[in-house]
Amino acid sequence: MIDKLEYFIALARERHFARAAEELGISQPTLSAAIRQLEDQLGVVLVNRGSRFQGLTPEGQRVLEWARRIVGDARTMREEMRAARKGLSGHIRLAAIPTTLAMVPRITAPFQQKHPDVTFSVLSTTSLQILSLLENLEIDAGLTYLENEPLGRVTSVPLHAEHYHLITARNGPLADRESVTWREVADVSLCLLTSDMQNRRIINRHFAEAGVKVRPTLESNSTIVLFSHVRTGRWCSIMPRNVALSFGFHDEISIVSIVEPAPHHIVGLVATHREPFTPLVSALLHEARILTEGGLDQ
Repeated sequence: MIDKLEYFIALARERHFARAAEELGISQPTLSAAIRQLEDQLGVVLVNRGSRFQGLTPEGQRVLEWARRIVGDARTMREEMRAARKGLSGHIRLAAIPTTLAMVPRITAPFQQKHPDVTFSVLSTTSLQILSLLENLEIDAGLTYLENEPLGRVTSVPLHAEHYHLITARNGPLADRESVTWREVADVSLCLLTSDMQNRRIINRHFAEAGVKVRPTLESNSTIVLFSHVRTGRWCSIMPRNVALSFGFHDEISIVSIVEPAPHHIVGLVATHREPFTPLVSALLHEARILTEGGLDQ
């Protein structure tokens, strides 16, 4: 039953039998047979079928909620038993919005020092994708904004107060200023994150509050790409100060505060709320709380 529920979760996520089978490492006939068997066991139709996958039935949607809960509990049980035998070990899957990537080592490094048998994988993605990945049990935790947009049923630990600065080359526009307004920033050639990023939606809102509309001449979902273009002197960008400093090259750039308004936005660690947490997630949340005991970074 657990295996069939995992297959069902993968199918609901991929919305395609062949892709789900490939992800699971099984044949498509094996996946189809398992879903049929699950339907027979539960006595309901879970999937609308035609020549291709056509979505879940209402019963399928409800079973998906149970499947996530049951599979999550089963994984927690297995991890607890492994920790009881061998101590804390295993693999933690993290996802982070681009502006939090620079702070990931502040959690992973002390965690791995305490628990050397734990490994990590880190994905860079959007805030909305983080919530979807958590819901589908594809990651264990995420680093994202804790405000502005709904998070759903998660446990969160605030880590950092994100302030926005104009990042420009030393010889670039407005580089000699101590502060600039959002209205002034709108007049320079900007490279910004793509509009699917919550950071960009926040920045757009602050420009709107200042009565201007921003039209960047370059967009990317990578802060590395943005910073590389800033260094050419032809573009400026808007980033939190800690992100800009993480790239080095301090002598080549100017970091200028943006005011009118000068807001801050809280980012932190989130994990799907459940009781109990897996030992790995519980230890990760503990490490995040240690990081914030001295107050939020600015």
